[in-house]
Amino acid sequence: MNYLLVLFLFGLFAYLPITYAEDYVVDIPFGAYNPELNTPAKVWFDPPRIFITVGDSITWYNDDKEGHTVTSGEGSGRFGWMSDNFGTPDGYFDSERFMPGESWSFKFEESGTFPYFCIIHPWMEGIVIVEKEIPDFPHDATGKKLQFPLLMYTPDRNIEVNLSWDPPVIKTHEKIQFVYQFYDPLTNSNLAKMKYNFIIFQNGQEIFRDEGLNQIGGDYRNFVFNDYGSIIIRIEGIEASSILAEESVTVYGTVENKSIRTVDFTTVVYENPEKTTHEVYHVKPAQRLELYYELAIIFILVPAVLFVYVILWLKKKPNIESTKPGAVKI
Repeated sequence: MNYLLVLFLFGLFAYLPITYAEDYVVDIPFGAYNPELNTPAKVWFDPPRIFITVGDSITWYNDDKEGHTVTSGEGSGRFGWMSDNFGTPDGYFDSERFMPGESWSFKFEESGTFPYFCIIHPWMEGIVIVEKEIPDFPHDATGKKLQFPLLMYTPDRNIEVNLSWDPPVIKTHEKIQFVYQFYDPLTNSNLAKMKYNFIIFQNGQEIFRDEGLNQIGGDYRNFVFNDYGSIIIRIEGIEASSILAEESVTVYGTVENKSIRTVDFTTVVYENPEKTTHEVYHVKPAQRLELYYELAIIFILVPAVLFVYVILWLKKKPNIESTKPGAVKI
């Protein structure tokens, strides 16, 4: 019986996902005791700001010549202690005093931003940013795994919107390309020249809005997020352009229905552990596909018309040899 139990447990653990916690190091350098940093120390905690993941630990080593604490809460600032501000602990963690050559460790079990300081030397401040583990698959705001392309129908069921983005896991300070297409669900054919608004909400605030007119059924937008948190990608007010206004009445219902042709997609933006800044990217296509097709028509049609004209002109041109005096027609 015990043998079977061991086999069962072995098989169970073989299929469980394995996560590996890491132990990070923060050094308290020699000279941190001095509020003016008039010592070899350049910072009070090294590094003063550190990013970790839930389940990771940090070990603080005291390489200074005095005892210190690592206490969560707000410190006094560089000179606040001179005005009787000695910091405010919040009770999340406290090492109590540990002496030169000693260390103290703490494991972070929840995500968030945790400032800390030394109670003995309240100008010594640091910060720990604990992130949820970044998944390797796209998911919506509830954590449900997504499969691209995402499909959503407008409330009147007259238009199907497909959406995907790359890279599939969104991080701050990385260019994300949102690609979307519009379809007629009855014929499964692309819908071109559809007007719409592309909007992004993050943490309850609208952070981007742009008008669009798709070509050949699809379009895209590039975007770079500065902040992490849940987002809503909204494609709003989808309707046929004025060129197809009459068709929109018969195919897509009344023009008034455009106000309800809105679809929402959700996901999460994660704090990027590798980047804190980014370069500027083009948000939308610099040139539309329609322009390429128009140019192609010009390059093909104009030479064709000229060729036909030359052929007709040659046929109508009189035979000079046959009109010379004394010429004999055979």
